[in-house]
Amino acid sequence: MPKFATRAPKFFSRARCRFWVGIFLAGLLTAGCFRREPAADLTIVNGAEPESLDPAIIVSQPDERLVQGIYEGLMRLDPKTGEPIPGLAERWDISPDGKIYTFHLRTNLMWSTGEPMTADDLVYSWIRALKPVTASDYAEALFYLKNAEDFNAGKITNASLVGVSAPNKQTVRVELNSPTPFFLDICALPVTFAVPRQTIEKYGDRWIMARPLPSSGPYEVEYWRLNDRVRLKKNPYYWDATNTQSEIIDILPVASANTAFNLYEGGVVDVVWDKNQVPEELMDVLLKRPDFHTFNYLGAYFIRFNVTAKPFDDPRVRRALALAIDKDLLVKKIMRAGEEPASHLVPDGTANYTSPQGLGYNPALARKLLADAGYPGGKGFPRLEYTFDASSGGAAEIHEDIAVELQQMWHDTLGIQVDLRQVETKIIWGMLTRLEFQVARSSWVGDYNDANTFLECFTSNDGNNRTGWKSPEYDSLILQANAQTDLKAREKIFQKAETLLVSNDVPIIPLYFYKGVNYFDANKIQGIYPNLVDEHPLQYIKKIKTH
Repeated sequence: MPKFATRAPKFFSRARCRFWVGIFLAGLLTAGCFRREPAADLTIVNGAEPESLDPAIIVSQPDERLVQGIYEGLMRLDPKTGEPIPGLAERWDISPDGKIYTFHLRTNLMWSTGEPMTADDLVYSWIRALKPVTASDYAEALFYLKNAEDFNAGKITNASLVGVSAPNKQTVRVELNSPTPFFLDICALPVTFAVPRQTIEKYGDRWIMARPLPSSGPYEVEYWRLNDRVRLKKNPYYWDATNTQSEIIDILPVASANTAFNLYEGGVVDVVWDKNQVPEELMDVLLKRPDFHTFNYLGAYFIRFNVTAKPFDDPRVRRALALAIDKDLLVKKIMRAGEEPASHLVPDGTANYTSPQGLGYNPALARKLLADAGYPGGKGFPRLEYTFDASSGGAAEIHEDIAVELQQMWHDTLGIQVDLRQVETKIIWGMLTRLEFQVARSSWVGDYNDANTFLECFTSNDGNNRTGWKSPEYDSLILQANAQTDLKAREKIFQKAETLLVSNDVPIIPLYFYKGVNYFDANKIQGIYPNLVDEHPLQYIKKIKTH
């Protein structure tokens, strides 16, 4: 598959900008049936159309950003550091052995519809996320609770045996399997957010479409118009409503980087998230502007093998393919925002952890390993199919450019013939889960600032593994690390596990670490700060009034 040709930046002109803005405004009139509506205080481009607003179901970062504005859990995220701070719980106690957390809820908690919110609502929400019928991809985040994994697997059906309970209306008690240093981070994940039992039981799978939709967070959904926007309005019953900065926020689904940029240039939108929404052709120029911001965050781009498919069931083959990739050249040639090549999975800067170095670029050793596996010079090696997704924005072009470079490197170094297969994003996740691929591009953005959020994904039974790789040794190391309260000892155990993952068995090949990019005028917008988890809670963001 050929590379995309470099296009002339026609969309950079003000005439084209006015054209796109005109089209956009016309769409708003049509969608709104020519009704007069109040203007939003803040308008944000958030990527593709949301898949869902159900905290237990969502998996993408754009959906997560929306959901964090609508619902809240025991903890929420600090806008400056991305670390967990008190949310629905105002304080908590931890037992001396680190296994029992007692959360004390705020006394002024209410749903956006005015009904009181209690500890029973939190317990219901956690149990719902764990129920097999919910099919939550993030249910694993709650497996640290006593009996949670068995309940999710259907081995036990009595929810009262799961380690979460409500001793009274103001208290949530959580019992863990072992001390978990990052458990407060878990309590800030969407899968733990309080959702409205009364609405879910009334409407079933369509509860998200109910209006009014009870929310537990700083905003409530006024409406969700497909291919137009999600409009959020301030929740007057939110416990911290006094400090919620904007009355109305419009979240726009825009898949095209060109369109997003032109809407921003035309003053239609105030904030655009993500590097994918920066036109690739103008990246070098735009990153010099003061309203384009770059930052480090915990994200890794890697290649995933299906180790159940021959010849990728042989670690020598996987290591050979890894050693044949010149990552320095790859990043220098394709990436433009300061991304760093990666030989390990856990990004640099992760709290209390330094990764061991993994496999570098060694063509001679790559050829030897492939020959040892029975394919000297690539002879007899079946055609390799590399699958990548047709993501939105500039990411689609990056994925294809990387695929073409990998195709060339593997052919030139190992004599392997590579076919490239591009698949729609909505389809590729199912393919990966069902192991209907050979080699595929993947990525992971940390849910919290701890090595576990990356390394646990590749334990044998984790739903995010998607490689078919099962290693009892690796599973044991992850369990040992997370039961360890000494941070240095925990780091050493994690390092052994990561070495097994990226140097020895190699079910994945790390390629590079992400660099965050967003754009907004800091002279007009307040409340957005760079942080390692790339989280920017909506209630802190506001537009500065100018006259």
